[in-house]
Amino acid sequence: MIKTLLCVIACAVPVASFAEAPKVSNGMLVDENGMTLYTFDKDTTPGKSACTGDCTKLWPATHASADDKASGDWSFVPTADGGNQWAYKGHPLYRFSKDTQPGQMNGDGFKGIWHMAKP
Repeated sequence: MIKTLLCVIACAVPVASFAEAPKVSNGMLVDENGMTLYTFDKDTTPGKSACTGDCTKLWPATHASADDKASGDWSFVPTADGGNQWAYKGHPLYRFSKDTQPGQMNGDGFKGIWHMAKP
């Protein structure tokens, strides 16, 4: 009976999200895994990402968890799926799908419109 009660209590406790907000590392913005973050020159409408459709496959948004809190230079822009994407000084942040290890910057300068995000 006690084991069952403990299981019911443990199973009812919501699991916390362990994702971290982006941070500054070595003069650039990175995600919680140290992956380089990027900005997109076509993001000209405040509060909105211009990267849609196939663009999001190559440049996935840096999603925020429901528990994340924006403050200071950090904010959110809405995503098409109803979530939030991190933004720095109003610029939505993205990962590059061809970066496979922390510290890689393969997307910097891509087509002249993607840039490593800097503080």
